[in-house]
Order: sequence, then structure tokens, then C-alpha cells
Amino acid sequence: MSEFIFSILDFLSQLGYLGIALGLMIEIIPSEIVLGYGGYMISQGHINYFGAIIAGTIGGTLAQLFLYWAGYYGGRPFLEKYGKYVFIKKKHIDVAENWFRKYGAGVIFTARFIPVVRHAISIPAGIAKMSASKFTLYTVAAIIPWTILFLYLGEVLGSNWSHIKEYAQPYIMPIIIAALVIGAIYFLIQKTRKTND
Repeated sequence: MSEFIFSILDFLSQLGYLGIALGLMIEIIPSEIVLGYGGYMISQGHINYFGAIIAGTIGGTLAQLFLYWAGYYGGRPFLEKYGKYVFIKKKHIDVAENWFRKYGAGVIFTARFIPVVRHAISIPAGIAKMSASKFTLYTVAAIIPWTILFLYLGEVLGSNWSHIKEYAQPYIMPIIIAALVIGAIYFLIQKTRKTND
């Protein structure tokens, strides 16, 4: 892990819970790393688990709301022009739009666990003018378990928290499978409702 990332994490750690929220909001560092470091801070007694979950949920949700509102008010042209500044590429938007068009609003929950579309999925939700309350509900429902998992793993790893990505691999695949199953069930329910209407 680079010195740059360590220096940012060191700065954020001095802010405690606010540092976790800010780290997730600005998305310079992947959420797994920020939360893993948060777990390490828990293991050192600097913060507590419950407070870190709240901070992680708030920060992660606000980060997605920024992208949602950017899509809502700026549309695709705005994001294609400025998305690079928040590490969102055109191909990410393409994939996310296809998923949203195919699976509907329920994909907001499912996609949070899938690499590539995890962050970009908020954009087509905004472009499609999805209800902000429904978007926030699905987003929070996905961010809470993600936050809990990586805080826990970071706490367990302690001073070895920087290896969190490798350590998390056995947990990620079952989560992705579960998310896809939930998404498929949601899609089938929605399709059945439309057929009956």
C-alpha cells in the first residue's frame, strides 16, 4: 500500500468517526481500505464499533447521494465530463445503466456488492429520476452489512489490517452470490406484478 494512502488514513484517523465518514464520502481510497483501517482503530480502542458503523453508513450513503444528485441534475453528459475526478469512467456508467434498465430499482441494493458497478449504479438512478427516499433506503440497506463486515475484518486483523482485501476474498464471493439471488427474486416479483397488472 502506498505512502500516499497511509498518509491520508493517518490524517483521517485523527478525526475519529468523522474521518471514517469523510474517507468514504470523498472516495479517494476504496471503502474496504477505509473501513479496514476503521476496524484497526477499533482494535486499538480509539473508537467503538457502534459509532464506526454509524459513521461508515452515513459517509457511504452521502457518497452515493452525491452521485445520485449528479445524475439527477447533471445527466450523463455532466458525468462523462467530470466523472473521472471521482474515478467514474464512461464504461462504468454504461454497465450501470444497462443493469438499471434491465433489473430496475432493486438493483440499487444488489449492485452495491458487485465490483465495477458498485459506485456507478447511483448515476442511472439519478438520471432515471428514481425516488430519492427509495434510493436512500436501498443504499443504506446495502451499506450497513458492507460496513459491518469490513470493520469486523479490520478489527480481527489488527495491525495486519492492510491485507484486508486478500483476507476478505472468501467472504466477498458468498455475499455477491447472495446479492445476485436477492436481486433475481426482486426482478421476478416485479415482472410477475407487471404481468398481473
